[in-house]
Amino acid sequence: MSSTKRRLEGKVAMITGGASGIGEATVKLFVRHGARVIVADLQDEKGTALCAGLGSDDVASYVHCDVRRESDVKRAVDTAISLHGKLDIMFNNAGIIDSSGSSILGEDDTTAVFERVMGVNVLGALLGTKHAGRAMVAAGRGGSIIITASLASVVGSLGHPVYTCSKHAVVGLVRSAAAELGKHGVRVNCVSPAIVVTPMAVSHMQANEEELEALGEVISALKGVMLKAEDIAEAALFLASDESRFVSGHNLMVDGASSVTKII
Repeated sequence: MSSTKRRLEGKVAMITGGASGIGEATVKLFVRHGARVIVADLQDEKGTALCAGLGSDDVASYVHCDVRRESDVKRAVDTAISLHGKLDIMFNNAGIIDSSGSSILGEDDTTAVFERVMGVNVLGALLGTKHAGRAMVAAGRGGSIIITASLASVVGSLGHPVYTCSKHAVVGLVRSAAAELGKHGVRVNCVSPAIVVTPMAVSHMQANEEELEALGEVISALKGVMLKAEDIAEAALFLASDESRFVSGHNLMVDGASSVTKII
């Protein structure tokens, strides 16, 4: 990147769910743009290997974190501050899809599915926003908080009912947090991908990569372009950087116009 501006030079970022999929792609991109990154995840082996492959601990560090546990989230944020003296960017990316909750009329234990999905997708994002926000407000330098939402945050006909509920809730969290934290110079936004081929999507949607790519092509109005995890990482980079310094409370759709197209 010798001829390209490093858009996160000198910044410290934490990425939950950073060991694989969208999180992994974002970790790599943020590091290339000069950020020091804390990777927070439950996948210890993958997270440790990812950080080791990026260089010294000063570049990328791994911390075990269950985003449903407030003590874990607080410890992860404290780790960033302990290692680097600050936290500029929080990417609440950890999320799950529970294929057992595929129908609102299904025989599955709805309460259990709801608690699992909402626990990671909504409570996890809330806790990450809370503790990152507190650190940013205390430091007085502002900051950027990003949450991974989904095409399902604006479309009701795609995704499982509980998953759709969780992603709609994320948008409400972003708007509320943006309104509260804005006076401290802290921006809060979310990024909403359409269908992306990631290990989680393959596992939980019970489809192979080719089937997911085909479904993504069907629902997208933008032809000839296949959505990749790296595209979501690029959107997160924009929201994390000073280039989006007046963007807050926004749900950035990265969906090839799927949300404005009739989904079949």
